[in-house]
Amino acid sequence: MDRREEQPGAAGAGAAPALDFTVENVEKALHQLYYDPNIENKNLAQKWLMQAQVSPQAWHFSWQLLQPDKVPEIQYFGASALHIKISRYWSDIPTDQYESLKAQLFTQITRFASGSKIVLTRLCVALASLALSMMPDAWPCAVADMVRLFQAEDSLVDGQGRCLALLELLTVLPEEFQTSRLPQYRKGLVRASLAVECGAVFPLLEQLLQQPSSPSCVRQKVLKCFSSWVQLEVPLQDCEALIQAAFTALQDSELFDSSVEAIVNAISQPDAQRYVNTLLKLIPLVLGLQEQLRQAVQNGDMETSHGICRIAVALGENHSRALLDQVEHWQSFLALVNMIMFCTGIPGHYPVNETTSSLTLTFWYTLQDDILSFEAEKQAVYQQVYRPVYFQLVDVLLHKAQFPSDEEYGFWSSDEKEQFRIYRVDISDTLMYVYEMLGAELLSNLYDKLGRLLTSSEEPYSWQHTEALLYGFQSIAETIDVNYSDVVPGLIGLIPRISISNVQLADTVMFTIGALSEWLADHPVMINSVLPLVLHALGNPELSVSSVSTLKKICRECKYDLPPYAANIVAVSQDVLMKQIHKTSQCMWLMQALGFLLSALQVEEILENLHSLISPYIQQLEKLAEEIPNPSNKLAIVHILGLLSNLFTTLDVSHHEDDHEGSELRKLPVPQGPNPVVVVLQQVFQLIQKVLIKWLNDAQVVEAVCAIFEKSVKTLLDDFAPMVPQLCEMLGRMYSTIPQASALDLTRQLVHIFAHEPAHFPPIEALFLLVTSVTLTLFQQGPRNHPDIVDSFMQLLAQALKRKPDLFLCERLDVKAVFQCAVLALKFPEAPTVKASCGFFTELLPRCGEVEPVGKVVQEDGRMLLIAVLEAIGGQASRSLMDCFADILFALNKHCFSLLSMWIKEALQPPGFPSARLSPEQKDTFSQQILRERVNKRRVKEMVKEFTLLCRGLHGTDYTADY
Repeated sequence: MDRREEQPGAAGAGAAPALDFTVENVEKALHQLYYDPNIENKNLAQKWLMQAQVSPQAWHFSWQLLQPDKVPEIQYFGASALHIKISRYWSDIPTDQYESLKAQLFTQITRFASGSKIVLTRLCVALASLALSMMPDAWPCAVADMVRLFQAEDSLVDGQGRCLALLELLTVLPEEFQTSRLPQYRKGLVRASLAVECGAVFPLLEQLLQQPSSPSCVRQKVLKCFSSWVQLEVPLQDCEALIQAAFTALQDSELFDSSVEAIVNAISQPDAQRYVNTLLKLIPLVLGLQEQLRQAVQNGDMETSHGICRIAVALGENHSRALLDQVEHWQSFLALVNMIMFCTGIPGHYPVNETTSSLTLTFWYTLQDDILSFEAEKQAVYQQVYRPVYFQLVDVLLHKAQFPSDEEYGFWSSDEKEQFRIYRVDISDTLMYVYEMLGAELLSNLYDKLGRLLTSSEEPYSWQHTEALLYGFQSIAETIDVNYSDVVPGLIGLIPRISISNVQLADTVMFTIGALSEWLADHPVMINSVLPLVLHALGNPELSVSSVSTLKKICRECKYDLPPYAANIVAVSQDVLMKQIHKTSQCMWLMQALGFLLSALQVEEILENLHSLISPYIQQLEKLAEEIPNPSNKLAIVHILGLLSNLFTTLDVSHHEDDHEGSELRKLPVPQGPNPVVVVLQQVFQLIQKVLIKWLNDAQVVEAVCAIFEKSVKTLLDDFAPMVPQLCEMLGRMYSTIPQASALDLTRQLVHIFAHEPAHFPPIEALFLLVTSVTLTLFQQGPRNHPDIVDSFMQLLAQALKRKPDLFLCERLDVKAVFQCAVLALKFPEAPTVKASCGFFTELLPRCGEVEPVGKVVQEDGRMLLIAVLEAIGGQASRSLMDCFADILFALNKHCFSLLSMWIKEALQPPGFPSARLSPEQKDTFSQQILRERVNKRRVKEMVKEFTLLCRGLHGTDYTADY
């Protein structure tokens, strides 16, 4: 395409003409970008300017845009264009022009030392990029030369301006290295060269930081420069003098932030742990900040306390193992640990009065891991020292987890409340982790404190204190097996004694009972102590989430011990459902809870309870089925169908024998007669059909109907059998009228569970043929608007091949059309649809030999499939899908080798296919590699990844780093 045909700024009289990258046109486009109110014109100008920056003319106009008479925005664009040309198109620059380019950049940087700072920075980045590309061979002492050149007297620029310009250049050099697109081997060479060059930088930085005459702006820049260089993994011992100077600079409020950043970066580099002697020298420096930290906390200076805490945590967290190894220095490290403990327990409520304590939590994980990783003898010594510290930590964390007063909490914003909630979750995770170190003694400790609090008559206890102790219990009981704990019976006995006067406390009481549901299953005699509390809480909308989730846990874990309480639980649940106390999601959970509960009853009792529970909803549904469809009755219908499907998800009167995914799914038979769910479904089937007829156009209602049957099928498995014929018939009618993905998903479930059973094969086969025929018609009409249907259809086909390949033997199934539609689906832009299509082919190709129609279609149309796969690898599909296409190639090679060896050579023959970037040799190598590998699927995936990068011109670039 002739690039001159594109218009940079079609609107606006001032728009630049066709791609004529002159200084004047660039200036016009920049004016349009900054000042034109029309957003479309701005976008066009930006697109044109991006093309200008990479054009050959950029070498010419960049320098002109830097002229002193230009405004900073224009100068900045010129400097940016230079950086882009140097960093991305280095190979275009002739070697004999390196020196003149370098000299020009030095001149411009010197000139801008007293000019615009943003332009100066871009010029420094450009020179840094040039230096990195020339080092070490073409410019062996780049950094030393920079220092020498800028230290030379220059009458045009004052000493401070030159000094700041040099520091800016030295600061951006390591930053540019970190983001550069240098090839890996060059990166290693340049890193080594920079490590040597820091010998020219650090003495200068030390001198500038320590001399009293250095102005604050220079010292600030020195600290930023040091911070940038230490990220190149400079040996920590070489940084000692600068780190000490940075600690001194912490006393200067203007330099505080830069000093913290520099110290933290220096301490945190991975290599630092090798320099133990330097680390030991840093401990007293950090401990020396304690007075400054206390003053900051006292004065409410959050920035200072935050900064000092970052330094202490950086030293402790990154080097606890190395410092613990120095046993003779255990006391100084313990002092550092206590300083971090002070930071954890910093006064005030997070995040309103302080934001520091959260920084310390990871340190306690690290320290514990390091202590527990020592051999037995050393571990025992450190356990003796640190167990009391960790018990203190538990007290501190539970104090920090306490809610503020109701009055204070009322003034918090919703964002602050959410941050506090997340902070409490982090504390909960930490307590759970600490249990590994402290064991059962931790639970006893919490129980004793709670017992003393609730039974003490001396002073009234705050609900916040009680809540925090319960929260500690809950945190541990949620994930640790507390079944053998001797304090849980006492705790269950204490819970009813708690005076619940507050929503937060009530919530935590509920969640604590929920966390102990497995324990209650082993000690059913205690259920009656807590169940009344849970049922009472169900009636409070403010406790909706905690009460319903706790009841669900109890019903799931203790269902075989709940029959004596079943009538009461059902009655209370019915009452709150009818009063519409809870939101939709909690209503669904409540129905799941009732499903678990009813599962343990006798069939007659289940049916009685089901009748009383769902009759009101069935009556409501009958009424709604008569009404003309409108948005409000749609919501009511979806809600009722959702309640039924959630009830049937968990109502299971028998046990599954389901060992592994992919194994046969079987159930022990129900001895008492027909399954209650099937009885109910048969009773409401006509009503559901009636609802469907009116709402067939509405995907949400259809989905809700399908969900009832899908969840029932998944739960009941073989017990669902009596429903199969009528459900297949209903699905067929539904899908014929208006195809929807949810109907295909339900069909897939039926195929998965029932297709292999001779008694159910005829209705399943009839349904499979019908939905296939309807979907093939949809493909003829244009399937692009229905990626969800295509996705579900491909998954159905794959399931059919996996569970019952005989479905593909039927004469009425047009296997050729199915194959061609699946090839078409490979070209969809939606990743899930493409994945599902690839899954179909990986199931289909292994059946070439055993299913005659499949073998025939692969022989006739397999080449079309291969071409589609190669097009996708060539760049038409997302790189994230390459593994899926590699699976198809592997299956073709394994099951159709002779055909593939012929097809792949023919397919790759045309020039430019599948990518114009490929040479014939590269295509030949790829085809040979693929044909050789018939065993190792992982190798084929690697080959495809390599080949797709070549096709896209990305091989060997930074884009492939994480690929």
